[in-house]
Amino acid sequence: MIAFENVSFAYESGEPVIRDMSFRIEDGEAVGLIGANGAGKSTIMKLLLGLVQGEGRILVDETEVNRDNLSTIRHKLGFVLQNSDNQMFMPTVYEDMMFGPLNYMVSREEADKRVDEILDRLDLQHLKHKYNHKISGGEKRMAAIATVLAMEPEAILMDEPTSALDPYNRRIVINTIKELSQTKIITSHDLDMIMDTCSRVILISKGSIVADGKAEDILSDKELLEANHMELPLSLSRNG
Repeated sequence: MIAFENVSFAYESGEPVIRDMSFRIEDGEAVGLIGANGAGKSTIMKLLLGLVQGEGRILVDETEVNRDNLSTIRHKLGFVLQNSDNQMFMPTVYEDMMFGPLNYMVSREEADKRVDEILDRLDLQHLKHKYNHKISGGEKRMAAIATVLAMEPEAILMDEPTSALDPYNRRIVINTIKELSQTKIITSHDLDMIMDTCSRVILISKGSIVADGKAEDILSDKELLEANHMELPLSLSRNG
């Protein structure tokens, strides 16, 4: 589904941010990208979306990520930004959800049907005609997920999906992520959320993969996490 093949990237003339990185994510996998600040997690997302270009090859469903294929790639990938205010730019939730499908030439009738199905699935019908600037941060994060789902992407990328949420809304977002059937790639410092939502974890440090394996194995390895400037998930540290 998604493959990095010997990918490297540096901003201008600086040190490489991504160094000869290779990995493959299969259809339907839920993968957490973790690492300290500056490890390269956000750059991986940018490379996948074609926002920046590096060396090596990146494939999405066997289509290479390059300038010629950006429209196809971005139709396959949905991206939930860390700051929902940067994603929700139409006046209402309904208009935001309709914008993407209509832009991809989906009929208004079909787009409207999609919107209702997704709002029903996420139990968000009460937000349909709400103004974006009048809903809470948790509601806006859920609406942003709904907006991406309306595009019917094959994979969903999420950047810190639970950041700045209170415990109640954080749990709603986590439960929603767990129910999504699409391939998921999630970057986060919230390791408890990663443990709840991802079966596999890729640990990044200084632009290289340090560990790649089962989430439970990597997230319970205190020595490995501390060596890479991270700590055990709170639930495990309490149990320990």
